[in-house]
Amino acid sequence: MKADQPSGVVLYLRSLAFWVVFTLSTIALSLIVVLLFPLPFRQRYAPARFWGIMNVWWVEKTCGLRYHVEGLENIAGLRSGIVLCKHQSTWETLALHLWFKPSAWVLKRELLKVPFFGWGLALTDPIAIDRKAGRKAVEQLIEQGTERLRDNRWVIIFPEGTRIAAGKRGRYRIGGAALAAETGSIVIPVAHNAGEYWPRRGFIKHPGVIEVRIGPPVDPAGKSAQQIMDETRRWIETEMEKITTLAEHEHGEP
Repeated sequence: MKADQPSGVVLYLRSLAFWVVFTLSTIALSLIVVLLFPLPFRQRYAPARFWGIMNVWWVEKTCGLRYHVEGLENIAGLRSGIVLCKHQSTWETLALHLWFKPSAWVLKRELLKVPFFGWGLALTDPIAIDRKAGRKAVEQLIEQGTERLRDNRWVIIFPEGTRIAAGKRGRYRIGGAALAAETGSIVIPVAHNAGEYWPRRGFIKHPGVIEVRIGPPVDPAGKSAQQIMDETRRWIETEMEKITTLAEHEHGEP
């Protein structure tokens, strides 16, 4: 996976260069979003999307971390839906802005308290939930998610709830599937292996190519929330196995 890596010092300096610009851009663009608070959502959303796209480009230039995506034809012509995505790193929180716009993110409400970042985030109309609230959190997700979908936004959810280390599997939560069952909106599953190169809580970014797979829509018609969740989970985890096998083959691992 990480054959022919630069030296540790080079990796550190490249990663440092990324983090400096990432931090400064986060502060600057968050303040821009705050200053745009009187304007409609789409004007406030534009700087947030630019922040994500810019830092995907920047991590490629500094750290050599690129991506390859398959399945864009599955979302061609679609204006909204529910995205259920594997969550391994920070990278996908940036990169999903490339393909799903405008979007509303389902996130833990504690993030809104983070200086600068949280202030700007709050003005992008996320669905900020208390993960300890149980059924009430699901009800909030359905209520606010329905509103976002009616406004032709993509609702982006990490069904495992938190970042899971590469090679591991978290427990899939029912909220996104319940929203699909309630609204009849399609589900778009997304698999990727960003955690292999940008580990959670990791400072160092390793060069390589992140494999991204955007799946065919899961039609909720006639299905329960559990059936929708099971179908989505099977597709994501099957694709994760394919991505892992592909990476091992390309790098000559047994």
